[in-house]
Amino acid sequence: MAATDDIYGRVIAGQADTEYLTKQELPLLLKLSSRIRKYRKDVPGDTPRIAVLGTYSIQHFTMMLDAFLLGMGINASIYEGEYDGIRMDVLNDDSPLYEFEPQIVLILMDHRAFRVLPSCLDDEKTVERLVKEAVSSMSNIWDRLCERIPGCQIFQSNIVVPDERPLGNLEAGVPYSHTGFFRRIDEALAVSHPSAVTIVDMEHIASYTGKKTWFDHASYFLSKTGFSADALPGVCRMFARLIGAASGKLYKCLVLDLDNTLWDGVVGDDGYDGINLDPNDAVGEAYRHFQEYILALKERGVILAVCSKNDEETAREPFEKNPDMILKTSDIACFVANWEDKASNLKKIADSLSIGTDSLVFVDDNPAERELVRKFMPEVLVIDMPEDPSYYARAVDESEAFSWIEVTKEDLDRAGTYAANAERSRLQESFVDYDEYLRALEMHAVTGEPEGSQMKRFAQLINKSNQFNLRTRRYPEEELEVLKADKDTRLIYVDLSDRFSDYGIISCLILKKEDRDCFIDTWLMSCRVLKRGVEYLAFDRVYLAAKEWGCDRITGEYIPTKKNGMVKDLFTDLGFSCEGDGRYFLSLDDYRKKDIFISI
Repeated sequence: MAATDDIYGRVIAGQADTEYLTKQELPLLLKLSSRIRKYRKDVPGDTPRIAVLGTYSIQHFTMMLDAFLLGMGINASIYEGEYDGIRMDVLNDDSPLYEFEPQIVLILMDHRAFRVLPSCLDDEKTVERLVKEAVSSMSNIWDRLCERIPGCQIFQSNIVVPDERPLGNLEAGVPYSHTGFFRRIDEALAVSHPSAVTIVDMEHIASYTGKKTWFDHASYFLSKTGFSADALPGVCRMFARLIGAASGKLYKCLVLDLDNTLWDGVVGDDGYDGINLDPNDAVGEAYRHFQEYILALKERGVILAVCSKNDEETAREPFEKNPDMILKTSDIACFVANWEDKASNLKKIADSLSIGTDSLVFVDDNPAERELVRKFMPEVLVIDMPEDPSYYARAVDESEAFSWIEVTKEDLDRAGTYAANAERSRLQESFVDYDEYLRALEMHAVTGEPEGSQMKRFAQLINKSNQFNLRTRRYPEEELEVLKADKDTRLIYVDLSDRFSDYGIISCLILKKEDRDCFIDTWLMSCRVLKRGVEYLAFDRVYLAAKEWGCDRITGEYIPTKKNGMVKDLFTDLGFSCEGDGRYFLSLDDYRKKDIFISI
């Protein structure tokens, strides 16, 4: 009972992330789900409404998913559909699903849901028609959900290719095989789904688990479970990460130890040329493979940081002098090497990057260092690393830490932008006058209403920004499109660049005309550009919109969260008066434009 109490306590404390629980603990966690649900009111955190629909039995999935989400600080309300009841729930206008009004809908389907399959010797044209019909059927479900629940985010599982092959080896080489049919459906889903739908790669999880383990046919015939209990943690981890990303709980930064994590050896003892990264040595090649994987993460937008117990000059030498290093100093957005404890240094890294500590993923080969961070910074995702460096990349990949629901151009540029911040810091140190420093940055901004591909970035910022965010309202891209078409609503973006980099869209506003007031429904900004005057530029655009509407006042609201304390005084700093209950107002006649050093 002591073990189960410990797990329960960690879940309630929001510390029971999947990487923290052992395989032995997960079954206990499932058994404790009813107890966890009973006392869920004790769990702080977001409370999204999530509907789970499936073509097979989903009870165990929802129970464990609930516990995983609680461990991440997401106190979700979950609607559980009936067995094979997707169409009954979605197509029935009086369905309790629509009374529930979910913000997120999970749709779990497997190959058994498809009744019409290619027949032996069917030609290519017939198979292609069947694939289109199957995908069209799924699209009808998405369309109805989006119509009835504007703004909902849909997570649709792709189809796991079955383990049984009636045609034997011919399954891989003829157009009418069932294997090829389901693969084609998955390919079609990947290219044809709308932005409201995220395809969840269940085929990958099944292949990684092993199809022989994934398919538990006895359990299916007995209780209609779609996959084995052994696969349940991996599936729940994937969905929990994606739900977290959709709810703004996004891991953005990979923090790396150095000695015996990025290379074999201790640079302080062995020297930069004595550590092992030899491509002709099995151990050295393993560490190079891990660095190649890390570089691939950086190139898709993950921020890289170093947290090492070392003299900084010594720690930097391999990056700058060892020819076998894959990673270079320019790839590292924040480099911290000293003899302080790593929990304190992680806080410094987060502060330096202007992100929350709950955005950090920590990798260290030393279990004692990992345990220290877990104890004092439970919000940081700590990945348990195997003893063999050959599997370091797998450990990070398995965590699904960076399973975002989309990747934008700004994401791809992010890591380089943070690295360029180091250059900005050095520039700032050369100036005594801060205004002169801002002039030297040569900042240029573009403002307007988002169009086309800009809407994706606009929606992404709204759904993941937490610190500079006055009300922390979330709007999916589809709902933003509806707002954009409303004549009494205006969407405004600010795009910023300077002499070092192009940030892209870094601030988003949603304004609503309410009688003679211009209400700031949403105002958020990337913390990468704090103290540059962007907020004054953005507010000038609010003033111009209010004036164009013929409004008398600009009104706003500050809704405090655990993360947005930095903007609690924003309205008073801009000259607003407080009405109480977090509401503020400013007469247009009282507006005073601020001097800024940003060209338009």
